Amino acid sequence: MSEQQSSYRQIMKTTSLFGGLQVFNIAITIIRTKFIAIFLGPAGMGIAGLLTSTNNLIVASTNFGLSTSAVKNVAAANATGNADRISKIVGVVRTLVWVTGLIGALLTFILAPFLSKLTFDNNDYIVAFRWISVTLLFNQLAAGQMVLLQGMRKMNHLAKSNMWGSLAGLVISVPVYYYLGVEGIVPTLIFSSVASLLIALFFSSKVKIEKASISREDLMQEGLGMLKMGFTISLSGFLGMATGYLMSIYIGRIGGVSHVGFYNSGVSIINTYMTMIFGAMATDYYPRLSGLANDNVKARELINQQAELAILIIAPLLIVFIIFIKPIILMMYTAKFLIILDMVQFFALGIFFKAITWSMGFMMLAKGDAKLFFISELAANIYVLLINMFFYKVYGLTGLGISFILSYVLGLLQTYTIIKIKYKFSFNKELVQLFVLLFILAVISFLVMHFVNVSARYWIAIAIMIFAIVFSIKVLNNRIQIADLISNKYNITLPWLKKP
Repeated sequence: MSEQQSSYRQIMKTTSLFGGLQVFNIAITIIRTKFIAIFLGPAGMGIAGLLTSTNNLIVASTNFGLSTSAVKNVAAANATGNADRISKIVGVVRTLVWVTGLIGALLTFILAPFLSKLTFDNNDYIVAFRWISVTLLFNQLAAGQMVLLQGMRKMNHLAKSNMWGSLAGLVISVPVYYYLGVEGIVPTLIFSSVASLLIALFFSSKVKIEKASISREDLMQEGLGMLKMGFTISLSGFLGMATGYLMSIYIGRIGGVSHVGFYNSGVSIINTYMTMIFGAMATDYYPRLSGLANDNVKARELINQQAELAILIIAPLLIVFIIFIKPIILMMYTAKFLIILDMVQFFALGIFFKAITWSMGFMMLAKGDAKLFFISELAANIYVLLINMFFYKVYGLTGLGISFILSYVLGLLQTYTIIKIKYKFSFNKELVQLFVLLFILAVISFLVMHFVNVSARYWIAIAIMIFAIVFSIKVLNNRIQIADLISNKYNITLPWLKKP
């Protein structure tokens, strides 16, 4: 097996592990979202979205990016095989998540009156913010356990922890929303965070690590590096959260909380599936790219490979969304939410550009250029917010879909320019050809669904979808020999995938 083929298979192995297990998560999310839409309605979902986005804003400003930066430290310690070193680093991480979690919880509790006034333009949600302040501590502690599992490369435990966390969210949220309606939003957030922490603790306890005594010197020596890089990552995350938060407030002021609910629902439809794929890939991609960060040639090759597989996996799914978004909305929500149909279709087209930008963006983090990463994120979030505001003001919810595409096109150009100049990066010809072909197929599907008469549109669009799926599978087979893998493992022959 060639080194290149081995690299493709490594990417697919991790993606398949997390992607396969998270198919279950998707089913859980669909069921939960459907019940929430029925029990809360658009306005209730808008309130829940505003509470959550405000909570996430505080998280992004106080967690110091430890869920990303600390993975590198734990992974490096694990690579040494030194049990004492591993114990010390894990001990430092666990101490830091306690400290940062408490800071976030206390800050939310103290600022509750200000947050209620800023978010809802009234004082009705002060008590709600004070109650959900405890979730910042629980979620940060859970994140610390996830860092341990990822850094120690316990991918099965990590995936299962996420899966059971999703199931716990369903079991908790449905009955609470059924009996309490909108009043159940805060209890659901609290109980779900407690359940996620307990599940994360259960799986992290399977990794046997000796408990180490952590001194103040250890915290300064080992923790300072994590916090320094993590702070910049945290600032970048804060920018993203702040942009979403300000956009939600802006939408709420102009269109009301129902429009906030519609907007968050549209984003959720795409994110439910795309986050699964991006998250599955990032789990192993970031550590691998970090290991190649000093070799620009090998790093460029890995980025192109990752981007290729991302496009090949995501493109058919996005075309499915474009064609079947109406039944998907009805399945996940109710008929009231069909107002977001056009917006989500535009979102799907924008994800094509996000997939490439996402693959490139890790280069700055892998190189340790946290300052450059922050500047890039700052610029992107400024123009994303301004573009979103303009298009929503002029074109409403559909305008947000259009601005989504424009923002990600600009983001791709920006990221590519930075890493091309800084690290001599370039796209390979195969990636460009794949992107252009699959994006054209998606655009044709979009146009067919909008301008071809009802009796013919699905036949034409489904034919395009089938072609895209078959084409993607065939290219994937050329990269990682899917037919041989299936034949060797299950004794099943797939002649249509065999090379002539």
